[in-house]
Amino acid sequence: MVYSKMEIAQAYCYCHKITRREARNFYYAFITLPRKQRQAIYAAYAFFRMCDDIADEEMSVLEKQEELQRCRDDLALAYGGHPKGPIMLALIDAATRFDIPQEHFQAVVTGVEMDLTINRYQTFNDLREYCFHVAAVVGLVCVRIFGCAHPEVIKSAEDLGVAMQITNIMRDLKEDALRDRVYLPQDEMASFSYTEEELKMGVVNQAFKNLMDFQARRARTLFQNGARFLPMIPWRSRACAAIIHGIYYALLQRMEARHFDVFRDRVRIGTVEKLFIMGRRWIQSVFTRIPREL
Repeated sequence: MVYSKMEIAQAYCYCHKITRREARNFYYAFITLPRKQRQAIYAAYAFFRMCDDIADEEMSVLEKQEELQRCRDDLALAYGGHPKGPIMLALIDAATRFDIPQEHFQAVVTGVEMDLTINRYQTFNDLREYCFHVAAVVGLVCVRIFGCAHPEVIKSAEDLGVAMQITNIMRDLKEDALRDRVYLPQDEMASFSYTEEELKMGVVNQAFKNLMDFQARRARTLFQNGARFLPMIPWRSRACAAIIHGIYYALLQRMEARHFDVFRDRVRIGTVEKLFIMGRRWIQSVFTRIPREL
């Protein structure tokens, strides 16, 4: 089916509105991209948001699984030339323009499905598989849009996605525990002698600090690995990746500065600080090489 330029433009506008309303941290980075890449990012984000919203709906697990299956079916239809609705129309236009495989978007649906039935992870290897589906694969979509799909870039983008997801997990411990979700690896909690009961009560003792410091050091290593691909991205797209990296790395540093007390109130990066990070990383990305070590 052939769509007019007006229909495609309206579809991108719809995705832009979703992104501007929901993206928060990411939106500051997205606006630095050239128009075509920016539109593609909006379309991808709108799809990811749609999947996340299904998981958060007040429905049974079976109903959510059925809705996610419809997302899978709609993806297949879009890639077959029959997109349903503005998000899928914008998504397939972007996927065609930037050669984004359907498997990347299907992998995100798999990650959301995992959250419906899995609420504990025994080891970090188990958790990393989840992080790949909900975060790392998003990085793979982004590097396609940025115009750099070199194997080294792909590996670094995966590491950055995992680092960001670990940072989210650390920040959201309280909210996740209230929903009976514990993303910290079970074997590591046992190794540091910190229990789920303490987690649910928001206990910040030395065992908790040691456990969180272990997670932070892992995330920091992954952030460093993730920084290695930034100089390889074409300069017009580089600032976007650099800003996302900078905001999430600052979030990790903020938790470290608070000695990992994430239970008192939600750890945030304020608007002024985000704008400062945005300006600094934009200048670095355009006029200098992003440092490989942080």
